[in-house]
Amino acid sequence: MADSQGKFVWYELLTTDMAAAEKFYRGVLGWSAREAGAPGMSYTLFSVGEVGAAGMLTLPKAAKDMGATPHWTGYIAVDDVDAYARKVTEAGGRIYAPATDIPSIGRFAAAGDPHGADFVIFKPLPGMRAPVIAPDAVGHAGWRELMAGDLETEFAFYSKLFGWTKGDAVDMGPMGRYQLFATGGTTIGGMMTKPQSLPRPGWNYYFNVAGVNDSIAKVKAGGGKVVNGPHLVPGGSWIVQCLDPQGVMLALVSRNQ
Repeated sequence: MADSQGKFVWYELLTTDMAAAEKFYRGVLGWSAREAGAPGMSYTLFSVGEVGAAGMLTLPKAAKDMGATPHWTGYIAVDDVDAYARKVTEAGGRIYAPATDIPSIGRFAAAGDPHGADFVIFKPLPGMRAPVIAPDAVGHAGWRELMAGDLETEFAFYSKLFGWTKGDAVDMGPMGRYQLFATGGTTIGGMMTKPQSLPRPGWNYYFNVAGVNDSIAKVKAGGGKVVNGPHLVPGGSWIVQCLDPQGVMLALVSRNQ
């Protein structure tokens, strides 16, 4: 686990219509999909070729009862889920679902940061390793972005838990500062205090595509819509933020327009 500690190793869609979501993401990202065969539940595995890219399940009733809506969440690798669950609460966060075993996979706990943005802490079973994926590999996540309740509070929280370090900061004018963060010396995402227009803090995950304009056409053809972009961002990439047919934020990134 030492090589993946503090890194995002999996992405999971919690939705209200698995069949419709599968059709949409197949069309937009070119994923293949198969049923995982998990005991007592339906869980879809999305893949790029033979390599897993993400998972999908129905948003649990318990999560709905706590006010959750359909969304993407990310799994962060840790070496001891139970110990990190305690660290989350000690650092001002919250555990939404206690440490639980996933048969034949590993152990996880659903967590939230001090302002409620959710993530999952996860330890795979011994011998199971996440594949090494290039940061710009099409169909895979290429960037992680936190729209924080408060940038300084949340950065301190995640840094204390996972050892994330600050990279460059981008001045966004009236919107504030966009702080890049790194793990193991590699920049993997950014965070900023969320605009007032956003109803709640949360993570966005950007999936790599071959070109944003072609992907926008696929989003619209699949019943989704564009809510922001496309924009050229520092570093030379194009991004666009969309909503899937169930209202889930889907962010896309490419070196090509």
